[in-house]
Amino acid sequence: RSAAAGDMAATPMAPAEAVKSGAGSGVITKVDAATGSVTIDHGPIPGVGWPAMTMSFKAAPAVVAKARVGERIQFDVTVRGRESEVTAIRPQ
Repeated sequence: RSAAAGDMAATPMAPAEAVKSGAGSGVITKVDAATGSVTIDHGPIPGVGWPAMTMSFKAAPAVVAKARVGERIQFDVTVRGRESEVTAIRPQ
């Protein structure tokens, strides 16, 4: 049978390597509720292959609401291609 354009069975799935997740620790340096992002000065995150750096992450409104500038945290991050998102934060 030939695959119709809308047939999900014919749609190639992204490889498992396309999504990585890891945990890190750092200090929140900026919270931007308007853009739904938090900036974290963090140590290395081996789960996603990152060295220590300061970067901005997308975050759900509930995560942004908990974030406080200057707070030392542990956090979970998911990386899909060039997009990264903090999925949880916990006080350290």
